[in-house]
Amino acid sequence: MQTKPFRIGTRGSPLALAQASETRARLMAAHGLPEDMFEIVVLSTAGDRITDRPLAEVGGKGLFTLELEEQLLSGALDFAVHSSKDMPTTLPEGLELSAFLPREDFRDAFIGRTAPSLMALPDGAKIGSSSLRRQALIRRRRPDISVVTFRGLVETRLRKLQEGQVDATLLALAGLNRLSMGDVVTEYMDPEEFPPAPAQGAICVESRIGDRRILDLLQAINDRPTSDAVRCERAFLSALDGSCRTPIAGFATCDADHLRFSGLILTPDGQQEHAVEVSGRRQDAEALGRKAGETVRAAAGPDFFADWT
Repeated sequence: MQTKPFRIGTRGSPLALAQASETRARLMAAHGLPEDMFEIVVLSTAGDRITDRPLAEVGGKGLFTLELEEQLLSGALDFAVHSSKDMPTTLPEGLELSAFLPREDFRDAFIGRTAPSLMALPDGAKIGSSSLRRQALIRRRRPDISVVTFRGLVETRLRKLQEGQVDATLLALAGLNRLSMGDVVTEYMDPEEFPPAPAQGAICVESRIGDRRILDLLQAINDRPTSDAVRCERAFLSALDGSCRTPIAGFATCDADHLRFSGLILTPDGQQEHAVEVSGRRQDAEALGRKAGETVRAAAGPDFFADWT
């Protein structure tokens, strides 16, 4: 019988706290436990502290998870809640992604100050984005537009937009919805034309491998369609050695026992691209993602990737 509260690790941003609170609420409902059986433990990560440089220059996605994973491995935390798209494809030895919450809308959201949509922006307009994927997709459709690095919390980016530092920005719709800020969106980006980052919109829970007590607790809230889709997308990333230096997009959708995946790789200037689609059984999600990654890597050839290093 658990007598001490379960310790849930999270970053301290409003979005991270909203995600941890949603995870706690789902666990309370699934197990009939009171709120005081779950303690949300806030940790600052290097990714939160370094906001003036692109992630690719300072260590990549792992900057958002390192401190939480150290506490998980030491036993100080029982599990940690993350945005799935922030997770490196290779986790520290002894840790696994053990549950996924039902996925929010995975589309990108355009927030325009001087125009309501990407295509309506005037020539030479300025867009703020820290994502190499978004930058490449913007340049693919609007090579005339200037793209500047735009990091920080959702609230910080929206403030910079309102201050007039840029004409527009792009954010994950899921994060805006979780913060009840969806009313700022001026255009919803079509995922077929402007595909999201792999695993965008999905909350994951990380825990220690072999900790049956925690795994049994978390399985009650694991959403299988989300799990299958995200595992396919992460396998695609892994096959491409995906990092913050690589403009990679992709999303999987589940329909009954069937899974369909669409993936895209681009050069940073958005002028060259290779797309791939695969479909098959949901039970083969990871194999389908790997196949898609291997297919697009072979089609692109080594010269395509040379510019990313």
